[in-house]
Amino acid sequence: MKLSEIVKGLDFTSDSFSDRQIKDIAYDSRKAGEDIIFVCLTGAFTDGHKYAQGAYEKGSRVFVCEKELSLPEDALIIKTDNTRAALAVMSCNFFRNPSREIDVIGITGTKGKTTVAHLIKFVLDKAGIMTGIIGTVGASYGDTVLPTVNTTPESYELQKMLRMMADGGCKAAAIEVSSLGLKSHRTDGTEFAYGVFTNLYPDHIGTNEHESFEEYAYWKTQLFPLCKKTIVNIDDPFSEKIKECSAREIITYGYDKSADYVLGRCDKLKNGNILSMAFDVCAKGKDKHFTVGLPAEINCHNSLIALAIAEEYGVSDEVISEALAGVSVKGRCETVRECEDITVIIDYAHNGISLKSIIDTARDYEHNRIITLFGSVGGRTECRREELGTVSGALSDFTVITSDDPDFENPMKICKEIASYCEKAGGEYIIIPDRAEAVNYAVKNALPGDIVILAGKGHEEYMKIEGKKLPFSERAEVLKALRERKEV
Repeated sequence: MKLSEIVKGLDFTSDSFSDRQIKDIAYDSRKAGEDIIFVCLTGAFTDGHKYAQGAYEKGSRVFVCEKELSLPEDALIIKTDNTRAALAVMSCNFFRNPSREIDVIGITGTKGKTTVAHLIKFVLDKAGIMTGIIGTVGASYGDTVLPTVNTTPESYELQKMLRMMADGGCKAAAIEVSSLGLKSHRTDGTEFAYGVFTNLYPDHIGTNEHESFEEYAYWKTQLFPLCKKTIVNIDDPFSEKIKECSAREIITYGYDKSADYVLGRCDKLKNGNILSMAFDVCAKGKDKHFTVGLPAEINCHNSLIALAIAEEYGVSDEVISEALAGVSVKGRCETVRECEDITVIIDYAHNGISLKSIIDTARDYEHNRIITLFGSVGGRTECRREELGTVSGALSDFTVITSDDPDFENPMKICKEIASYCEKAGGEYIIIPDRAEAVNYAVKNALPGDIVILAGKGHEEYMKIEGKKLPFSERAEVLKALRERKEV
């Protein structure tokens, strides 16, 4: 593609602009090379301008920057105010604006983004509307799985994935849009068919994230002026601000009787070791009944979003019903179906609020004991150790304290800190720092009717230890323990 086409719409200055053929864009100097533009991104931990010389030595001759660069005369330097915003413009152009070819559904909020994205994908796929997904647990469409680093990928990766989805036959893509993704211009240039707001709570406030709750909330609002239609949780107080920021049609959902989709009665269902929910909904004046294959009333609430989207596409109630009943989200209230006399739930809960929520959910179902396994990350968010230990000590019948990304911190030290709070709350516990051993212990020592909650890792396939991401699958360890349990 010609350079002039790639920088179309970009506000920049250049003393020596000359058009030329470009084969790719890079912001990692290791991927620089001949006919590849190098974009100098300024981030929280590094500055891409420092790597411009290295990119030049690898063959790049076109550079996009915010600061002055000292490079040989044959380097074409394009200067702009914000290279992250520039990367988004260039990526949209380079990948031929894929969001104009498929319906992009952006989901933002503090909680529920991952679950909602999967609910939407499940329903639309079941209806024959091939849908891609991009978010916390990765990106995929059809049988293709794409790795991701951030909840909302950098603009180059985002546009590349959307192009792959469009070319691969997708009609829609459900993507999680984080506040940091919006702040970092990762979604700039993306045209959203729908924007979804789930809820807002204080989160992601601190160093290298947001300076305050007000700033965090502000960036959440910035998705909605970009959307053709907005779907908003009317029960959340912040919904009024979201509606003010929404440029076009607004669809509401929640418990409030004024909503377009009103949640009614919710009932807990337990079929063997599988936990699910049944719920009533008044959908634009019509009474309907569905089952969702996930525990907790919040997932009935989340299902209203998928229902609203599905009805926008004209999907029948029969198809919606079948899809919702069979839904499963990796690492989000995920019930391990291979169990027999016990129930094992894998969940991403990694702070006090989310751990309390999943334990309360489990307690609402018929059970013998609640056994909760978790740890806490090393080197940061140390206040979570008190939250987690206190919650589990008070609400669980037994706690297995273990590791969760200890990194460079001593795993036993973290475990003992958690244990001190668990003990203060009156809880019984055991410390097993090796997480694989801990999972094995929890599963093999569970009694018939017990519900075992494995919290913290969720969908993740690694354990961060001493700066390295070592392979670790909670689900694989559960299946191994279940096999050994049968043999005992």
